Amino acid sequence: MVQAWYMDSDEGDQKKPHQTNPPKFVTLEKLLTFGVHYWKIDSKDQLDKIVEDRGYNYNDEVTCNKEKLPNYNEMMKKFFEEHVHPDDETRHVLDGSGYFDIRDPTTDTWIRIQVIKGDMISVPAGLYHRYTNDENDYIHAQRFFKGTPVWTPYNRASGEHPSVAEYLKIFGKTQ
Repeated sequence: MVQAWYMDSDEGDQKKPHQTNPPKFVTLEKLLTFGVHYWKIDSKDQLDKIVEDRGYNYNDEVTCNKEKLPNYNEMMKKFFEEHVHPDDETRHVLDGSGYFDIRDPTTDTWIRIQVIKGDMISVPAGLYHRYTNDENDYIHAQRFFKGTPVWTPYNRASGEHPSVAEYLKIFGKTQ
């Protein structure tokens, strides 16, 4: 089962767990209040049903490690910058592990979500987030999209993207 927790304020190595002391864990129910969906995928039939129910019509695969991802260090730095997308970011971990960090829209603090093989997560459009590999430094994931794939991140530092206002209308929170 997926684990999620509020992060400490240490700016050190992003690949470390960064749990508070003592750890303050976050439930799947709380993540769902922010629009974050999680599934443990046990079969192709289960995955196919989620894909159909959510209307995904395009997918591809990506491997994030030094051997497979061109410009690895630059790309990982880019993934770790706080950003939003105009579409949901949905990933199914085929192998390896990593961390999705989301901003708690009620407190503006980071929540770290650890994903491992078999986990599937969907971060809604307009919710600030970032991604990093963990200390294993390897993840192989399937990416899902509705319509034409859009990979464009809109960094928080460059100003608020319209997807944030849409997110707030749906979830009624402040970021």
